[in-house]
Amino acid sequence: MQPVDFTTLTSACSELRAYWLPSRLEQVYQRDRYTISIALRTLKQRGWLEISWHPQAARICIGDPPPRSPDTFTFSQQLVHQLGGLALIGIEAIAPWERAIDLKFARRPGESALYHLYVEIMGKYSNAILTDANNFIITAAHQVSEQQSSVRPIQTGQLYEFPPKLTGPVPSLSESQARWQERVSLVPGAIKRQLIKSYSGLSASLVDSMLLSASIAPETTTDQLSTEDWQKLFERWQEWLQALDVGKFQPAWTATGYTVMGWGAVAPVKDTQALVNKYYTDQLNQQVFAQLRHQLSQKLQNILAKLKIKAQAFTTRLQQSDQADDYRQKADLLMANLQNWQPGMQEITLPDFETGEPVAIALQPDKNGVQNAQNFYKQHQKLKRARLAVEPLLFDVQSEIDYLEQVEDAIAQIENYETAEDLQALEEIRDELIGQKYLEDPQYRDRSINETAITNFRRYRTPNGWEILIGRNNRQNDQLTFRIAGDYDLWFHAQEIPGSHILMRLEAGAVPDTDDLQYAANLAAYYSRARQSDQVPVVYTQPKYVYKPKGAKPGIAIYKQERILWGKPQLVNSN
Repeated sequence: MQPVDFTTLTSACSELRAYWLPSRLEQVYQRDRYTISIALRTLKQRGWLEISWHPQAARICIGDPPPRSPDTFTFSQQLVHQLGGLALIGIEAIAPWERAIDLKFARRPGESALYHLYVEIMGKYSNAILTDANNFIITAAHQVSEQQSSVRPIQTGQLYEFPPKLTGPVPSLSESQARWQERVSLVPGAIKRQLIKSYSGLSASLVDSMLLSASIAPETTTDQLSTEDWQKLFERWQEWLQALDVGKFQPAWTATGYTVMGWGAVAPVKDTQALVNKYYTDQLNQQVFAQLRHQLSQKLQNILAKLKIKAQAFTTRLQQSDQADDYRQKADLLMANLQNWQPGMQEITLPDFETGEPVAIALQPDKNGVQNAQNFYKQHQKLKRARLAVEPLLFDVQSEIDYLEQVEDAIAQIENYETAEDLQALEEIRDELIGQKYLEDPQYRDRSINETAITNFRRYRTPNGWEILIGRNNRQNDQLTFRIAGDYDLWFHAQEIPGSHILMRLEAGAVPDTDDLQYAANLAAYYSRARQSDQVPVVYTQPKYVYKPKGAKPGIAIYKQERILWGKPQLVNSN
């Protein structure tokens, strides 16, 4: 993940000063253990300033509004207690070339700062520290004890100390090309490595884009560079320093990340705020997505493996109970033919009542004929009772397997992170499994289904323009089928196969043609466990004929008055 370097931080702060000073602090919300969002209001606009001290994604930028779930962190509560209603009057670097910013708060613009919020963007040492006007620490996002760092502890009540000063040379616009080239090439080596070693304030990503813009490979050694190469590179060097000096940048996406210098741009962006916010939101979401998907998949695999073993054991017991009628038949034969029994017999062969075929019956020699028959009757009753006991147990286990396979299929359909909606769909599955007691999460906050409206269904259009909505998980399936579906819509599902609920939205009196129906059937086949098949049976009916059994788990539905189509999942373009 590309870290926020000095250049990006300078660009972001330059924009913040231009558009958000002065502003009133209205609210503070802590999103997670590394990130707070501060609601700022100016005379023209309101927005959320996002500050993060994440070890891989520390940043400061205008971000998205926070969720509506309660904030339980004490750091944000301390900030709003001290800063609530105050004005943000300054955003300044604590020293040249430092990635530490001083956010100054006062009662109103023009007055002296009452508080300082120091935001240190320094990789794994990143932090956010609130001090009073005299720089005594009031609170910190991450307190550092003397045992953790004897050089720079950060504790409540102590005087805030600035980070250690830079020891290496810093870039300067006034430095000549000859002096600059001499410093960089003093010790021969790869140009990328030599630039980073020779000057403070440069990041690997900045140097990569600078070299790319100058058409120089990063591994090229300093003694391999031509006079023309040095000239091109120095021009880019000067371009960078001038951008820092006047605060004018060109934020853009690159093939491997982003830049604020416009070098290697593949798509320009209107401002650094949007660039930084989207890049780090997506990068962190991808990490969370991958971890959560793996966690859910592993958990379901383990649970399903145990349930299938249990189902097999119940099935075996039922197969054994199928012998109940054999024991009763043997008992009846023996009672009807007691005259053929002889003391000490270990086996007797008697003709079957219906076919007349000989039936061999094993006997206990120490019991008479009646006692042997009674034993057979007892075995018959025992196995009959076992069937009555095991059948509902097997039904429950099989229902649980069907439900979890439906969940497993929903996870399989969300293969990769592309948008925040993909992560949201996975989180809904996690919350569902917690609600169904398959997962434990002490930090889980119970949210009512009605609290947030679902809008991130998959959406398609039929050949004739009818909208199709597809559930991404069981919660969305239930919402789609039992809350959103209208009287004129059509409901589709792969027949007796785990998969998504699919809704074709129709107007009153509208009749979809064969192409529309086939298109929806293909989607129902594709978003099911049978997506690799050539053809999949798909049922469709009106939503009023779809029911949820009493006490059924999420996503489970039964239907009637259905019609069947053969869906062809290979014809679906998932994009």
